[in-house]
Amino acid sequence: MTVTLPGLPGTEERYLEWGNDVVRLAVSHASDAAPRLVALWHAAEARPDVAGLRPSALPVLEVALRGEGRAGTAGKRHVDGAAAQRLRLTGSREERTGAVTRLELDVAEDQAGLRATVVYEVADGVPVVRSWARVTATRAAVLEHVTTGALAGLGHGTRWEDDLAVWHAANPWSGEFRWQRATPAQHGLVDVGMTRYGQVGSKNRIAWTSTGAWSTSEHLPMGIVEDTRDGRMLAWQVETNGAWHAELGDRYGDVYLVATGPTSAEHQWAGHVAPGSWFDTVPVSLAVVPGHPAGTDATLGDLAAALTTHRRRTRRPHPDHESLPVVYNDFLNGLMSDPSTERVLPLVEAAADLGAEYYVMDAGWYDDELGGWWDSVGAWEASTHRFPGGLGVVMDRIRELGMRPGLWLEPEVVGVRSPVARTLPPEAFFQREGHRLTEWGRHQLDLRHPAARAHLDAVVDRLVHDYGLGYLKLDHNIDIGPGTDAGRGEPTGHGLLGHGRAMLAWVAEVMDRHPGLVVEGCAAGGSRTDAAGGAVFTVQSLTDQQDFRLTPPIAAAAPLAITPEQAGVWASVDRSMDAEEIAFSLVTATLSRVHLAGRIDLLDGGQRDVVREGLAVYRGLREAIARAIPVWPTGLPGWRDPWIVQGARDGADLYLAVWRSPGTPDEGTEALRVPLPGLVATGAVEVLFPSWDSQAATLVDGGTTLEVKLPAPVSARLLRLRVNDRPAGGDRPTSSERH
Repeated sequence: MTVTLPGLPGTEERYLEWGNDVVRLAVSHASDAAPRLVALWHAAEARPDVAGLRPSALPVLEVALRGEGRAGTAGKRHVDGAAAQRLRLTGSREERTGAVTRLELDVAEDQAGLRATVVYEVADGVPVVRSWARVTATRAAVLEHVTTGALAGLGHGTRWEDDLAVWHAANPWSGEFRWQRATPAQHGLVDVGMTRYGQVGSKNRIAWTSTGAWSTSEHLPMGIVEDTRDGRMLAWQVETNGAWHAELGDRYGDVYLVATGPTSAEHQWAGHVAPGSWFDTVPVSLAVVPGHPAGTDATLGDLAAALTTHRRRTRRPHPDHESLPVVYNDFLNGLMSDPSTERVLPLVEAAADLGAEYYVMDAGWYDDELGGWWDSVGAWEASTHRFPGGLGVVMDRIRELGMRPGLWLEPEVVGVRSPVARTLPPEAFFQREGHRLTEWGRHQLDLRHPAARAHLDAVVDRLVHDYGLGYLKLDHNIDIGPGTDAGRGEPTGHGLLGHGRAMLAWVAEVMDRHPGLVVEGCAAGGSRTDAAGGAVFTVQSLTDQQDFRLTPPIAAAAPLAITPEQAGVWASVDRSMDAEEIAFSLVTATLSRVHLAGRIDLLDGGQRDVVREGLAVYRGLREAIARAIPVWPTGLPGWRDPWIVQGARDGADLYLAVWRSPGTPDEGTEALRVPLPGLVATGAVEVLFPSWDSQAATLVDGGTTLEVKLPAPVSARLLRLRVNDRPAGGDRPTSSERH
């Protein structure tokens, strides 16, 4: 619904209100002022005073041009671009397709000839606004930063330095999804009092920047701004698989958020626009939910529901999202990139015996052992030394046992010793100032070049045809830096963005040519766990963590960034583990995607029985996992938390995974009380796995709390409860203090 509201008395300013049944936004516009995104709110909240928010509002397109910079302020911030302030609204359109509605705003300015269409998109019932813009110009211009992901007015009317809480997630290799929560003041952003003298504010900012080809190697491209007074949460998500930037700063007494793709200052990026050429900005999504009466953890669940629904809506369809087959991958704690016919066949037999549906040979199958494979990859032809009868013998055996075969590839790289490094043209590789780039013995392909794409198309089509592949794991283990100038002086950051977009388009084309093929995205574990990849890849790798005891905090926090049915979680087992440890490892993956790993061929009969039982339970749950919403009754997990709880709600069914971590003492910490924020359980608790401890959990406090008892450190249980929403007024506020 679009509503035009009158402006302030005595002015020409008008307000355009738009949205769906759950999320609303207001844009101010006038003949002498830039159209500005004044407010974004949930329909369950009171409509804000948009006129009061107008002084700090930011243009619907925040953009700065080379040679102009900012107006009215200076510094490192990506707001107050001079060109953005000259934009005027020239037209608007609304269109609806199914449950999705779009609002398009045409904006223009005459000094530089900038023209753009800003798009806002919402889906019925989902409190998420996704936005992007197509930017062009009537004469040549150079963009230095540009985004639709700018929103001010956060913390309006509050002591924002203490009343807001900022959530962000560090994403270290093998310790991913480390969420932290702090106030702006704790980040060093405070009200310096200068707005009383007509000044903008402090001019500093809280900033997160990702450079290079690993979009999530240091931070997730998302975050949350929470109003601690009423619990309201606003989440942002930058939808790119490359460089991005986000910042919070104070401006005219309020706090603003900017979330964007690459910029000139941070990423050596520039966007050239002119008649007949344009630039499409990196999409940014904003989700907003009101505070839940049951407190922070329940509000976080509402936010996760919004983001999960949004991600499911915006990804490309694939049957794997509903079927969730069990994958055995022979890399982690198994063959570790050292396969051969002799080593692989026992694992194939064991995987089939345990109930795996895919067998993925992860790395090393192409190694001719003449100096090692790391810097010789590129042709992707099977080693005849490792597989003297041919790789097809192993692939045939996988299919004979009822599984589908898969292989690991690292398509974007070519080793310096590979013949491909000499046969492809120089323009098919990343380069800067006439030098082909090398990182850790590899060159980087530029998938915008037709020769690079043709090479990879031939590789994938050959492998799928020759071996009947049903699965490809696509890895990327180098970070090539700011990008490529493509040998023609292109801004390097623009080259990186173009390659990243081309890479995802290529993956989509591969799946179009080979319907049903499952393609997993991986980059040094979880270094590309972003929304752009999630919209294309069927499955995404979360981590390279090899210690099964350290995997729960990674797996339990992941659903805030990725849908559970796309999150590949290692369930590593070996013969040194007792039954409780095997159950612990399997529980870790059971509410996501099971990637069974380890030397399963060496398990004894009892150990295999535990694995079979866990996988059987998983197969009974996966239909629910594919539609469930993640919840965290005790908050997002810390890295060293003694207990971790993560759940998935599917209507009246609540599934909970509970882990007792290695660091808990043997005595005195056997029990954990788990509140059920906003919920009340009915009936008894069912222990789904493992089966030998049916009395591990009981309901107390009238069904609003769960009491779990586990026998020792490194033990876990998967539970199922029947729940209802707690009646209004029946909630007791809860909060998580350890984020």
